Amino acid sequence: MNVPRVPRIRWLLLPAVLLASIVGAAPEADPLETGEKAASEWIKVRLETTRIEGAWVSERPLLESTVNALKERATTLEDQRDLLIAKTARDREEIGLMEAKNKAAEEDLHAAETRLGTVVGKLIELRPNLPPRLSDALDLSYQSLGNPGLGTGERMQLAMTVLNRCLLFNRTVTCEEEVLMISGEDGAKSLEVIYWGLSHGYALDRSSGKAWYGSPGPHGWKWEPRPDAVGAVERLISVYNDKTDPDFVAVPATLGQPDPEAPER
Repeated sequence: MNVPRVPRIRWLLLPAVLLASIVGAAPEADPLETGEKAASEWIKVRLETTRIEGAWVSERPLLESTVNALKERATTLEDQRDLLIAKTARDREEIGLMEAKNKAAEEDLHAAETRLGTVVGKLIELRPNLPPRLSDALDLSYQSLGNPGLGTGERMQLAMTVLNRCLLFNRTVTCEEEVLMISGEDGAKSLEVIYWGLSHGYALDRSSGKAWYGSPGPHGWKWEPRPDAVGAVERLISVYNDKTDPDFVAVPATLGQPDPEAPER
């Protein structure tokens, strides 16, 4: 630590004070009076320099000890910093791995959401081709799928519910009374309806002796009148309900996509 150059300042100030006193004195002033003033100014300067020197001598040890303490504190903090860096190196590495995994998970989630959106769109397109009974049963699920604020997990659960219900319906033969709106008929009618999975179904009105063949068409599920199949549909429903002995019943059916020009088998 450098020591202030107080003595040197003192010898520089003294000539300046004496010179200013001599120059500033009037020509008519008494030389003795001028000398007394210069001596008085010199004494003031000397007293001030002595006071500064004393203050410096008394405060220097404290300042030096403070500087040493700050240096030791800085050294301690540097050691603690190095130790902390060494201890957290593994944690920082794990954080980096977790960030990479989170990024990969986000990308997978985004891809899953995209695929889920495609599946939901296909399910919504499929609904008009579903048998009316199944479509009505899934009405609440379809309404929920159309909610834009639905979360990914809930949307996926609903999509799986629709797919599972369709799969279960496709594996079974379902026969119950159902209220249907059929083109060409007056209003809704309560009919006996038997579905052969998702592929086709038959509707029977015993009171009027009418039968219809239902299947998915280009514009959704449709019912076609089949007056020639009334007896066969009656026997088919009777066998299903155990009202007659089991037997093979020939009923009309269409294989593949319906074609208006293709012959029925």
